[in-house]
Amino acid sequence: MSFINEYFVRARATPEQMDLLWALGWRHFGNYFFRYSASHHWGGVRTVMPLRVDLSKFAPSRSQKRALARNCYLHVVIRDTSIDAVKEGLFYRHRERFKENIPDSIHDFLSEEPSVEPCRNREICVYDGDRLLAASFLDIGGQSTSAVYAMFEPSESKRSLGIFTMLEAIRYSRELGCKYYYPGYAYREPSVYDYKKNFAGSEYYDWREGWKPFTGREITEKTE
Repeated sequence: MSFINEYFVRARATPEQMDLLWALGWRHFGNYFFRYSASHHWGGVRTVMPLRVDLSKFAPSRSQKRALARNCYLHVVIRDTSIDAVKEGLFYRHRERFKENIPDSIHDFLSEEPSVEPCRNREICVYDGDRLLAASFLDIGGQSTSAVYAMFEPSESKRSLGIFTMLEAIRYSRELGCKYYYPGYAYREPSVYDYKKNFAGSEYYDWREGWKPFTGREITEKTE
């Protein structure tokens, strides 16, 4: 199969249009929409694997239950997204964790009007008292939600806050009555994004044949 590498720019999209785009393997950062089937990272070519969670089939694993218990006393606020100095400061501290493809700004991922452009977006903020520990940004479609970006305080990495905010996104997506939650791209080969593959009810997008249940065999079959 030839590689897919497509993009377009769009200021606004309806919830139904977002559902369709996500179902066809598209993502967006700000107004820039893209989909690609391969990527050059960590010294080689990686096969892009779009993922989604069938919310009717999801149940937390033991480790995910531990992440929930570890953070049960923290305060979670879900509201329309806005970027302020506190979130920008968290972003700059969080990006120090990366050695490759280091983003310049939180607006590499979010538009200047992130709550409405290109679609509705809500932030999931996690506080310990008044201190912001983590924030993730969730697109809202008609029958689906999609994660755009997540960040957490590096000094609190033992709390598994990235997993915790994903679990909160799943909980909120169910509350909205959605069918799917899209956690974003992972790779068929091992990578730092493998944590996205550990959610019950996961499906992956086969670039030839569409969505299929993710069992883990897909990785073995590719690497054997």
